[in-house]
Amino acid sequence: MVNDSDGETLEQSKKMGSSGVETSENPPKKANSGDPTIVEQPAQPSPAAAVPPPEADVESQASLTEISSILRRWKKENLLNKGSLFLRGGTLFFSFLAFVIMASNKHGDWEDFDKYQEYRYCLAISILAIMYCGAQVFHQVNRIRTGKDFISQPKAFILDFFGDQIMAYLLISATSAAIPMTNRMREGADNIFTDSSASAISMTFFAFVTLALSALISGFKLSNQNYF
Repeated sequence: MVNDSDGETLEQSKKMGSSGVETSENPPKKANSGDPTIVEQPAQPSPAAAVPPPEADVESQASLTEISSILRRWKKENLLNKGSLFLRGGTLFFSFLAFVIMASNKHGDWEDFDKYQEYRYCLAISILAIMYCGAQVFHQVNRIRTGKDFISQPKAFILDFFGDQIMAYLLISATSAAIPMTNRMREGADNIFTDSSASAISMTFFAFVTLALSALISGFKLSNQNYF
């Protein structure tokens, strides 16, 4: 009898164990397509949807792009300012040479620049170019050293553009007026007076070339200026 009772208890425990395993397991759901062999798999979230891009990275990229554009603009403005300063310094140098050569071109009798209106005009324009370019060079050097302007930038750009244009026109007009006179003199006599006159005219022409290039830079800066 003991053996019978032990067998019964073992069978009951096996049934209970098997029933517990069956209830604890959750069988996968079958698809509604009617085919019992197809088992519906649970949907898995995509990695992009599960991990959205952080907002901090987007903001940092935008800030880096803005900083790089600002740096490029500063480099361009610095290059234009240095180029304009170099060209106006060249105009100042050539105008000073033209003034010195023409003012010292006195050799007595008819070999005196004071007796010719064209040469007096060339000398006067050289003086004006020295005054204008000297003021511009002083202004630009002061702005580079202190970072301050005597007048506001929009007005300064307009003054630079029209000043360069007018002064360049005066320089080329002085050159054009003095060349025919020098050529006529050289047909009769080629001496130190005509050579000095030709040298002064050449310096005036070089001053025109450098100031004309500076006028191009001034026009570019004026066209890129925001007024609103």
